[in-house]
Amino acid sequence: MAQVEKVSIAITPEMAAMLRRAVASGDYASSSEVVREALRDWKERRTLRNEAIAELRQLWDEGLASGEPVESEDALARIKAKIEAATPR
Repeated sequence: MAQVEKVSIAITPEMAAMLRRAVASGDYASSSEVVREALRDWKERRTLRNEAIAELRQLWDEGLASGEPVESEDALARIKAKIEAATPR
């Protein structure tokens, strides 16, 4: 690790016990390693969440730009009619 900064955090006794168990089990070399992995996971989840929000906004904007809204029953009836017209008998 090239550069580190020490910080102090307050966590619940249950979280502290989880940290200690993770280190005691040998899964991690230190509590800091556990916290660093948790932060990396948190960062990844936030990135994925932000990407999903951006996609939803884009889809919303596309929907607004697509024209006037249509009642779902009317739209389904038109789709069914097109399918029936295209189906050979």
